[in-house]
Amino acid sequence: MRRILIYAVFIVGVLLIGLAVGTITRPDGWYAALVKPSFNPPNWVFAPVWTLLYVVIAVVGARNFESGHNLVLWVTQMVLNFAWTPAFFGLHRPALALAIVITMLVTIVAFIATRWSADRISALLFVPYAAWVAFASLLNASIVALN
Repeated sequence: MRRILIYAVFIVGVLLIGLAVGTITRPDGWYAALVKPSFNPPNWVFAPVWTLLYVVIAVVGARNFESGHNLVLWVTQMVLNFAWTPAFFGLHRPALALAIVITMLVTIVAFIATRWSADRISALLFVPYAAWVAFASLLNASIVALN
């Protein structure tokens, strides 16, 4: 029962915070007016991708919490993750958001590297997240360059 509670708290918590951040700082006319790269996905792609990633991120957090592993890198990447949206969409500061997303990517890769030996499943679960954040970094950098 304790294990189910831990996973539920992590999954619900991450999803609720992600939903709150996304709802408070929705894309607006400013974003619509930006020049975007040709490989920018349609807006509808982001919500389902992030929802799935947030569930996986939460499962990894729960796994590491349950096993008593240090959560500093996991918490750091979550803080950066939740900071990106307000920086980009709320403050309209794509360069600041780029610094955040690059730092987040470095933190995710560091998490994968540090968990690789102790918890290979957590490390592997973070690989698609790292790939998506690398893509997001490229999108963000392209928007900075084009605008």
